[in-house]
Amino acid sequence: MILSLAIWMPIVFGIILLGTGSDRSAGYVRGFALVASLLCFIVTLPLVIDFDTSSAAMQFVENIPWVARYDLNYHLGVDGLSVWFVVLTAFITVIVVLAGWEIIQEKVAQYMAAFLILSGVMIGVFAALDGMLFYVFFEASLIPMYIIIGVWGGKNRVYAAFKFFLYTLMGSLLTLVAILYLYNATDSFSILIWQHAKLNFKEQLFLFGAFFVAFAVKVPMWPVHTWLPDAHVEAPTGGSIVLAAIMLKLGAYGFVRFSLPIAPDASFYLAPYVIGLSIIAVIYIGLVALVQKDMKKLVAYSSIAHMGFVTLGFFIFNPLGVEGGIVQMISHGVVSGAMFFSIGVLYDRMHTRQIADFGGVVNTMPRFTAFAVLFAMANCGLPATSGFVGEFMVILGAIDFDFLVGLLASTALILGAAYSLWMTKRVFFGDIANDHVKELKDINSREYFILGILALLTIAIGVYPKPMTDIIHPSVMELLKHVAISKI
Repeated sequence: MILSLAIWMPIVFGIILLGTGSDRSAGYVRGFALVASLLCFIVTLPLVIDFDTSSAAMQFVENIPWVARYDLNYHLGVDGLSVWFVVLTAFITVIVVLAGWEIIQEKVAQYMAAFLILSGVMIGVFAALDGMLFYVFFEASLIPMYIIIGVWGGKNRVYAAFKFFLYTLMGSLLTLVAILYLYNATDSFSILIWQHAKLNFKEQLFLFGAFFVAFAVKVPMWPVHTWLPDAHVEAPTGGSIVLAAIMLKLGAYGFVRFSLPIAPDASFYLAPYVIGLSIIAVIYIGLVALVQKDMKKLVAYSSIAHMGFVTLGFFIFNPLGVEGGIVQMISHGVVSGAMFFSIGVLYDRMHTRQIADFGGVVNTMPRFTAFAVLFAMANCGLPATSGFVGEFMVILGAIDFDFLVGLLASTALILGAAYSLWMTKRVFFGDIANDHVKELKDINSREYFILGILALLTIAIGVYPKPMTDIIHPSVMELLKHVAISKI
């Protein structure tokens, strides 16, 4: 029942807000959205508080017949691979509501409702154990984000929204074909049954390819990443936060829920190619980030590089790599969300994201600079921040897999430091660059609260990740055991 509440509460609250809210009652809309998002977040907390860390089995399972004739079921459940993303999604929704509190002045009800509905739909992706239910939620997540970018985005918002929608929709069509093929092979839409289906090598190659196209676009992996910088640059601050913190994780999650367990032989066979694409993303995209002039675009490219670490970790088939990839996903959700919010804070004051337009911000916004520098350090993997834990685990796993792969992956720490420190130096330090910077006001109590919560999480995960890895570990070991048995 908890998972159903986590999915449908934000959707119902969003629909109520659409029907009752208006710009004339903006105060009511904001208050309702905040209370709704907090309630939805609180509902998810028992998932980790009551989680049995000794078990790799699905927990909090709900299974109700949906279309019995075709064995379609409303089948929900979470394990160590998915439970943290349910909680993270609900948490980020609270942050997004607070982030748009003063900035969004038009169509406030529609804005808040879109994020509430999107939150429920994305939680549905992480909780679905029925293949068709997963596909419905996976595709439905496109609609609110398309509207968010297209309505509240920048001057090229329509172009960015269409590009985002077309890339992700076209990538997902093959997934539907794969789902129908698996149904014909097993007479079931259950993902758990699919993971134990006896499929020959050719079938696995086809299924892996079909799933890979959809998930690679969503991550996004090089070279199908070009939609992401455009979407980030044009999206409002809240849209960028959700896009980086949660939506990119839908694709990476698909690899560990579908590709690896359903097509293990094909995953082993094609792993060198996926590792190669991941290394390219880590190095090449890191170099691309170095030459960006727009802060949002720089962080968008850094997200692609960080997600390259995730896919690398998944396809080296050892516990450190897979667990590190999942920890990296969670850390990136917090840190990238914080960085996009920080950029939004500056944009709201100066209406520019160009690095050259800033300089010496620390002189006028010292409190804000302290937070922004912390998140920049976490973004480049500074020890004792969350950004270090996942990357370090993946690098250790990669070295155990192949020293050269580990060596190439570790260059991300150098490149991450280069583009993060370059941006930080030019934006925050030195003398005040111009009169616009001189007139900046430091963060208010709302902004301080948001940045403070995100900073505490960043440090907490970096200093003591054990509660997180304790939940993740049994499910990762079960996944790798299943993949290894299938290989034998």
